Amino acid sequence: MKFKMQDKQNQLIERISDKHLVVGVDIAQELHIARAVNFRGIIVGDPLSFENNEDGFARLLQWMNQLKSLKGFDFTIVGMEPTGHYWINLSKWLFDQDIEAVTVNPHLVKKNKENRDNTQSKSDKKDALVIADMVKNGYYSFIRPTSEPFEKLSVLMSNRDMTVKRLVSAINQINRWVDIVFPELRQVFKDVKGKGAIATLRLFPTPNELRSMKAPDIVKGWKTQMKRQPGLKKAHQLIELARHSVGTRQALDAYKLHLEQLIEEFDLATTQLERVEKEVTNVLKRIPFARKLLAIKGISEIALAGILGESGDLSGFAHGNSLLRHAGLHLAEASSGKWKGQIVLSKRGRSRLRRFLYLTTMSLVMNNPDFKEMHANNVKVKKMKKMKSIMKLIHKLARVLVGMARKNETYCPHKVKPIVLIAA
Repeated sequence: MKFKMQDKQNQLIERISDKHLVVGVDIAQELHIARAVNFRGIIVGDPLSFENNEDGFARLLQWMNQLKSLKGFDFTIVGMEPTGHYWINLSKWLFDQDIEAVTVNPHLVKKNKENRDNTQSKSDKKDALVIADMVKNGYYSFIRPTSEPFEKLSVLMSNRDMTVKRLVSAINQINRWVDIVFPELRQVFKDVKGKGAIATLRLFPTPNELRSMKAPDIVKGWKTQMKRQPGLKKAHQLIELARHSVGTRQALDAYKLHLEQLIEEFDLATTQLERVEKEVTNVLKRIPFARKLLAIKGISEIALAGILGESGDLSGFAHGNSLLRHAGLHLAEASSGKWKGQIVLSKRGRSRLRRFLYLTTMSLVMNNPDFKEMHANNVKVKKMKKMKSIMKLIHKLARVLVGMARKNETYCPHKVKPIVLIAA
């Protein structure tokens, strides 16, 4: 199936008829501004300021109903900028009232603010009017309501990202601490975040403590922290390295306090990460097509959860190219006359979705025989650069994911491989 973006744009414009009241809302934390126009862009009524609560939303509904009855409109469409998280409650409330709500790109709002008055001035009332104009011109996107499992994945994966950042930060600071106080520890434990190294840092972190200890006492301490612990040989090695350590010998009390807090943060982040990933696994079991997608060799639960958390229900996309546009992975070119610029990725979309699509494709290239074969064919036969081949396979993955979700079918290798590869 050929997917043409021009057809979609025409459909968005055609949907706005002379029976539509087009409302633009400038979103803020506490006070929103609404303006209304008809399908030709003629201003209808006065601006409305309303609060971000139930009473304010009721005032908006009353204002729109009055304009509809006064001007003879039959339908209402409300456009808004997805500013932070402040727009979510209003969009869900409008959905519950059976009123169509759409979003406009904040970047386009900034580009179109001079269309009305040919000035660079900016105000909430003007922004609301610019949003209404963009909606009647077809520059809007539908808000696709998602079921609870997909919203859960979105919240959980956002939470996971923050937890991973905290965990990585704690590990980096523990590495810095070891470099300053006891750099020789790495000769015994290569990985500072490993169980042996962390247990040693908990019990006797500084070389001063290790110098006065005996090897059996160190092993006894390890037994309280680990089921399988290092033996006497490593304990003797640790004591000998501590005696000749070049680590700092000043402010050791302050360094020990700092290390205790870092290990507490490390433990907390590790526990939270395990809880989040366990919950992600449980949520994926509630999504009908997730099991079939996970059956594809190379797709992990976390990668799939990241994709579904950002995209929502994949069966709602018309084509894989729609998913790519949602991620900002569609192409953008700049050319004029004889000059032709470089074609690049637009990156106007969800960055987390781009990241998980890329990581999933890399995993497939390494673990899935079909994608591995296609990548090798692109690089060796078609002489593509490796990154260009990866981007092409991302497009292939998007089509596979959307196709499987829409048809609820299992993975078929012969549908993925090009005819040339099958014949060979």
